Amino acid sequence: MADRVNVGAGTDAGTGTDADDGARDGDAVSRFVERFAAQLTEAGMQRMAARVFAQLLASDGGAMTSAELGEALRISPAAVSGAVSYLTQVNMVSREREPGSRRDRYVLHNELWYETFTRRDQVLTLWEKTLREGAATLGTDSPAGARIAETAAFFEFMQGEMLGLMDRWRVHKATIGLA
Repeated sequence: MADRVNVGAGTDAGTGTDADDGARDGDAVSRFVERFAAQLTEAGMQRMAARVFAQLLASDGGAMTSAELGEALRISPAAVSGAVSYLTQVNMVSREREPGSRRDRYVLHNELWYETFTRRDQVLTLWEKTLREGAATLGTDSPAGARIAETAAFFEFMQGEMLGLMDRWRVHKATIGLA
């Protein structure tokens, strides 16, 4: 089973607030969700998947049902289903069955950003290999071959930096009490 964020009891997942806590402004939470979703969309994520992801991120429990997501975002069950399919495919959320129920909950993974960047590193490895083959095919003395070789070198550099960055993140995370 995938690591996941613990689901808090008593959480009103639609607003991301504890049911007994009236201090959080639901409209402000919705504005945050839409603002962050828009930024994720600008970065290349599918719009509805970005909205669902941002809503899950803003919920205290880090998990919601399809009905809760639909209500919070004012979207159809079909829109939730499509977004969740994408998010599951890219391993940003997992699906869990509620005990004693036929309803699924969609759950954020623990260390979500670490996992996302680690998977991105795997993609960079594949791209680098393909680019090196392309540069050899085109010849590194040609303008296209040189450009492709430089791109491969950039991805190789990024991979090395990413590994060190993730190690430093783990240390930093522990020093600020998030471990």
